[in-house]
Amino acid sequence: MKFPLKTDSILRPLSLIVLFVTIISFTFTGCGKASSGTTVRLNEVAHSIFYAPMYVAMEKGYFEEEGLNIELTTGFGADKTMTALLSGEADIGFMGPESTIYTYQQGNTDYVVNFAQLTQRAGNFLVSREKIDSFDWEMIRGKDLIGGRKGGMPQMILEYVLKLHGMDPEQDVNLVQNIDFANTSGAFIGGTGDFTVEFEPQASLIEEQGAGFVVASLGVESGYVPYTCFSAKKSYLEANPEIVQSFTNAIQKGMDFCAEHDAEEIAKVIAPQFPDTEEKLLVKIVDRYAAQDSFTEDAIFEKDSFMLLQSVLEEAGELMERVPYEDLVDNRFAETAMER
Repeated sequence: MKFPLKTDSILRPLSLIVLFVTIISFTFTGCGKASSGTTVRLNEVAHSIFYAPMYVAMEKGYFEEEGLNIELTTGFGADKTMTALLSGEADIGFMGPESTIYTYQQGNTDYVVNFAQLTQRAGNFLVSREKIDSFDWEMIRGKDLIGGRKGGMPQMILEYVLKLHGMDPEQDVNLVQNIDFANTSGAFIGGTGDFTVEFEPQASLIEEQGAGFVVASLGVESGYVPYTCFSAKKSYLEANPEIVQSFTNAIQKGMDFCAEHDAEEIAKVIAPQFPDTEEKLLVKIVDRYAAQDSFTEDAIFEKDSFMLLQSVLEEAGELMERVPYEDLVDNRFAETAMER
């Protein structure tokens, strides 16, 4: 005896199969590249040649290859970049990782997490008003020195170097710290201070104007430190893993380019980012940073580096207590980017 065929009994499992396949496809799509044209608001602590791999990624179209449109703004200070991040004005911040420790210590549940490191040395230089052929750090004892914001990475590295050379930052030099980050070079050119600490291109521009001379590198003096990282709120990382992965992939491509090309080639690529800097000077600055091994070859933020950072903070009196590496560093995106 034949029974009549019930179409709903066939369609029901078929529809379930279709639904299952759709869910699986959506899941795997979400883990891959960001949707084409996805906008990411990036706030950088400063616009400096020191961050060449990031600008290479922009100028070579690596972000576009990953489906991202980058809206770049400059905070002019880690405190301002962090404020933009916490207020929701930026999706990703690029600054010293010490800022993430400060916000974590304040007890914010949606704290900011570092997911990719870019530079591994301090990027600033000591500039003297007078030309010094054989500089010794003892020469700044008792002098007026334009430093950085208290608690900021540039200032803490400066204090760290002074202590390495047997000086008390609060007693042995006259620190000038009431000048905004963006205006220190102008103040120095205008006559303030015997020495100043400057990033590029400001350090070389001071030299070009004959207003001062680079006499030492804080990056060389302080050794390897996790100077700048990309970071985002924990909630943003959880909600947008595909965007963060695509962003990190692009940064890794920029790092790879810098590792495989010389200063002249790198300078040519990033030149549009610095239209007011002559090509010859741009090459000189890129070469200066590359020669002292400023750029990391991958974006992984190692635990030893995080521990060293906390030691620097302790030395500066800016750390209440040590914070967990596992909470403030997420290397999964950098690890995946490196393996691609």
